[in-house]
Amino acid sequence: MQPLGEFDLIARFFKRPTPHAVVGVGDDCAVLQPRPGTQWAISTDMLVAGRHFFPDTDPGQLGHKALAVNLSDLAACGAQPVAFTLALALPEAREAWLAPFAQGLLALADLHGCELVGGDTTQGPLNICITVFGEVPVINGRTLALLRSGAQAGDDLYVSGTLGDARLALEVLQGQLSVPPAVLKAARTRLQAPTPRVALGLALRGVATAAIDVSDGLLGDLGHVLQQSGVGAVVHTDVVLQRLASWRALVPWLSEPDTPLSKARLLGWTLAGGDDYELLFTAAPAQRAQVAQAALRAQTPVTRIGQIEAERGLRLLDEHGQPLPNTFASFDHFA
Repeated sequence: MQPLGEFDLIARFFKRPTPHAVVGVGDDCAVLQPRPGTQWAISTDMLVAGRHFFPDTDPGQLGHKALAVNLSDLAACGAQPVAFTLALALPEAREAWLAPFAQGLLALADLHGCELVGGDTTQGPLNICITVFGEVPVINGRTLALLRSGAQAGDDLYVSGTLGDARLALEVLQGQLSVPPAVLKAARTRLQAPTPRVALGLALRGVATAAIDVSDGLLGDLGHVLQQSGVGAVVHTDVVLQRLASWRALVPWLSEPDTPLSKARLLGWTLAGGDDYELLFTAAPAQRAQVAQAALRAQTPVTRIGQIEAERGLRLLDEHGQPLPNTFASFDHFA
């Protein structure tokens, strides 16, 4: 079979109509025009083989995840996805890998109306870099973008969905734990094909005071919000463990004497496991009904896990309301 060249590769797998772009794939630059009364929200994420994913990861799921982690940033900003660019380094241009990768990538793009408008390809170690563009409204000169800097003392602290699934899958895939096949299948899907909470982010505009997506671990990402907002927080760890772990029904099995798990380890998965891609956000207590309505519209469960406080710092409480040492380290690429 004739090897694919760079431009053949782009034309065959990635060039598509881009009705919302002034100029899309095929020129030196894409040309985009935000709608009147909106601003651009822009984010970039990189996935590197061996660092962010296993080299044998299913290419269709990898294509999905590459865009999903970027859409998760738009969700945290309350931005409507519009377009993205793709920079792709490949050891070799193999159709058997490229076809499912493109299918997984573009299926998620179509689901969110996000057009591929440009990028680059080169030969090298497998590396996927995506930049996404989203729109947020501006009303009376004020942006409706959700930012990390808006949390106020007295706000409720929420997180969407469930936490710890991706970390559970990672430990199994690394050979550190054995679980029933059905448990691994569900957890591995959360690790390799996360669901970006775009609908929830849009529904929280004008309701939430601050937001961030949980990519490196709940406590680490919460720390960014606290720093940017100049506040502190208390987190009820029993609520996190009991109401957010999707595998909580398995805790009796996990707690059997011959199972090498402890409550501290389970807490570590939920508080600092990473790769969850849920939304962590704050909102005033007066907005509890609006938060519930936003969750219902987005068909995404949310759980209130703590409060924002004026005193800086992060305080963890156990099921008895007693202080719990914060020994949970979130992911850091260079730590």
